[in-house]
Amino acid sequence: MKAIREYCLCLGNKKMMPTAVKVALVVGSILFTINHGAALIKGQMTGDRWIAATLTYIVPYLVNIHGQYISRYK
Repeated sequence: MKAIREYCLCLGNKKMMPTAVKVALVVGSILFTINHGAALIKGQMTGDRWIAATLTYIVPYLVNIHGQYISRYK
């Protein structure tokens, strides 16, 4: 439980956030283009697709913060 609490605190860590945001934007944009680019161009983005598209950016952020957390505190 302590590790989960510490990780959650790192999600808003001002030292870790800039790198995580950059990674999320680059990786998320690549994944968005691969997974949703055609639907966006065709105007076929549904609510479910927008939820998935949002996760496409959130997951790389979370993974990067996790990597930084592990490398700094473990």
